[in-house]
Amino acid sequence: MAPRQLLTDRLMLGLALLVALVLGMPSLKPLFATLYPGLDRPLYEAESFVRLTLDHMALVGLSSLAAVLLGGGAGIAVTRPWGQEFRGLLETVATMGQTFPPVAVLALAVPVMGFGPEPALIALTLYALLPVVENTVAGLDGVSPAVLDSARGLGMGPAEVLFRVELPLAAPVILAGVRTAVIINVGTAAIASTVGAKTLGLPIIVGLNGSNQAYVIQGALIVAALAVVIDAGFDRLARWLARWSQ
Repeated sequence: MAPRQLLTDRLMLGLALLVALVLGMPSLKPLFATLYPGLDRPLYEAESFVRLTLDHMALVGLSSLAAVLLGGGAGIAVTRPWGQEFRGLLETVATMGQTFPPVAVLALAVPVMGFGPEPALIALTLYALLPVVENTVAGLDGVSPAVLDSARGLGMGPAEVLFRVELPLAAPVILAGVRTAVIINVGTAAIASTVGAKTLGLPIIVGLNGSNQAYVIQGALIVAALAVVIDAGFDRLARWLARWSQ
């Protein structure tokens, strides 16, 4: 990629900003001290921002992967003739998973699982199910019946039709659902720190509890930069997938 393209590439710019914030946040301590002269501790130093970012990404990645496997598998199942009767039930459960506040899921899971990332993983997985399920079903329903008939006419079995025809054609729509789920989880994962999970929400929550606006800004900046990078990455993947499908 040419230098000029690098300067206008959203993914590269987002990555540069994210790395600069994560690694360079300690060097911004004088700036925050100037902006908030009344604070004794203008920089969050209880945990490394590098460690918090990696933990945040791990939690988002695991929960999103679980949502893709569960939601994608269920979406495929209800578009098969033998699973269509469960379609309404699946859509209802997925909708409930997103409308039920993650904080409530965390509160219910903590007494059973204790503090840590486990209850957060459950809450984020449930919260990400709806866009994955909806887009999987919509993508598979959008495949032309004529294309499916042609594939069957070529001697393809049900599994071959699914993996060689339906999923490749539905991939852009499914990817859009996965993209939405991951971006939602990037922001929602911040509240996981309320139950002991180490995420970028930790400085935000500590800052809110201690009326330290500098902490809130520091955590929020990195969460926003991470969301921009992931969204730009999905945009790049979607363009590649569109060319591959053609």
